[in-house]
Amino acid sequence: MIIRKEYNFENAHIVRECSTLRCSQNIHGHSYRVEIKIESNFLDNAGMVLDFGLIKISIKDIIESFDHSITLWSKDDQEYIKFAKKFNQRYVVLPVNPSVEQFCRVFFLAIDRILEQTKFINGEKNVKLHSIIVHETATGYAECFREDAYNFENMGEIDLKDVEFSSAIKNDWKDKNLWNKILNNGVFINPKSV
Repeated sequence: MIIRKEYNFENAHIVRECSTLRCSQNIHGHSYRVEIKIESNFLDNAGMVLDFGLIKISIKDIIESFDHSITLWSKDDQEYIKFAKKFNQRYVVLPVNPSVEQFCRVFFLAIDRILEQTKFINGEKNVKLHSIIVHETATGYAECFREDAYNFENMGEIDLKDVEFSSAIKNDWKDKNLWNKILNNGVFINPKSV
């Protein structure tokens, strides 16, 4: 069975090297919609794959890190990156070009780690991330599956250690050690009720 949780965020970026000049040469923004699909062939003690309330904890903070932020590519012009950091409190620097496809992959890798490192306490079993869909516009989206997220050979390597969040973003996290826990196999414990 697959369950789906949806989030929205507003973000600005430049997608360098793309065919559309407006997108590759200008800062522009989108109203993104993210669908997180989680699967299991078991139901927990409440008859659920996973309580939607539990998804609101760490997973929500990861998605909201990109809200009202500018996303930068670490290989972009360093003068531009420095300028963007100087005039924006909320920024994320990715080791990949911030296309909708790469947003999907980054989200998949981070959320997959959260689920793998979560200690479930209500009878949840075999809870796995099925896919991530990121809608960049009302008519265009990308969907990432496990084989896409970890396909470093054909789609480029993403090392989450190379993702940088501004202090303003980190200060908004409920768990100030969120990214450190993701990177270093920390344990996420789902409380009985939220």
